[in-house]
Amino acid sequence: MLQLPDSVHMRTLPSVEDAYQLCRQITAKYSTTFYLSTLLFGQEKRKAFWAIYTWCRRIDELVDGPAATITTPETLEMWESQLESIFAGNPVEAADVALVDTIQRFPLEIQPFRDMIAGQQMDLYRSRYETFEELNLYCYRVAGSVGLMSKAVLGIDSSNNSTPWNQDREPYVPTEEAIALGIAKQLTNILRDVGEDARRGRIYIPLEDLAKFNYTEQDLFKGVIDERWRKLMQFQIQRARQFYAKAEKGIKYLSPDAHWQIWVAMLFYSQILDRIERNQYDVFHKRAYVPQLQKLRTLPVAWLRSQVL
Repeated sequence: MLQLPDSVHMRTLPSVEDAYQLCRQITAKYSTTFYLSTLLFGQEKRKAFWAIYTWCRRIDELVDGPAATITTPETLEMWESQLESIFAGNPVEAADVALVDTIQRFPLEIQPFRDMIAGQQMDLYRSRYETFEELNLYCYRVAGSVGLMSKAVLGIDSSNNSTPWNQDREPYVPTEEAIALGIAKQLTNILRDVGEDARRGRIYIPLEDLAKFNYTEQDLFKGVIDERWRKLMQFQIQRARQFYAKAEKGIKYLSPDAHWQIWVAMLFYSQILDRIERNQYDVFHKRAYVPQLQKLRTLPVAWLRSQVL
């Protein structure tokens, strides 16, 4: 469980800068890849991402962290009340101070945050998804919503409207593409963490997909890797890549100072799928991760794509 300073419990809140530093530390500790990608942004956007990540991390810990056994629907209702307080400009805990400041600087809306809470509520009572349609809703709530939060910070490129015949047009806002990136990353998480989730009695791969490849829940819990499993995983990976492909199309509509950074984040994450393939689809005993050297090699590739695509 994320630990906040004792002063929080006495409602002695830190300065804005100290709150951002707390968020920076949490981001760096729990998501090295994401933290490294935030360092490519200017200071204001970088800090905003730390604040958003920390809020999302804290609520995720309520459901998936050590305190998950005592988390109830009432706990998440309290979080929603606290969220409303934050958007009203009244922080309750230390990290909230940074998020309040971020909300004042960027056009963040409360609904994606509410959707995130709804997604965490699903994890309280669901450990299976019958269809991809059901899983897609879950993925939107816990990750597509983050795409919408991020879009508000990244900003939109209005330069395409600079010509006289385009000046009355509203800039295109890549909302669906932002959601697609969040869903792509969540599907990647699901495939990477199959073994870990199975040990907790959870299966996120849709049951209809298991049936399609004649692979059973019992097979999954036993970690059976055979031709059925490989074909099932190939199908899941292809689906995730389709969401990445959709997300790619929206990058050019974002503020130019975000193009390289988003390409970096997308390539870092999508390469986890490559690692799963390299591991022969063994997600039961091997954790797929992207080595630091490969991440460094990805930076110029991402920069080139940001310039030409």
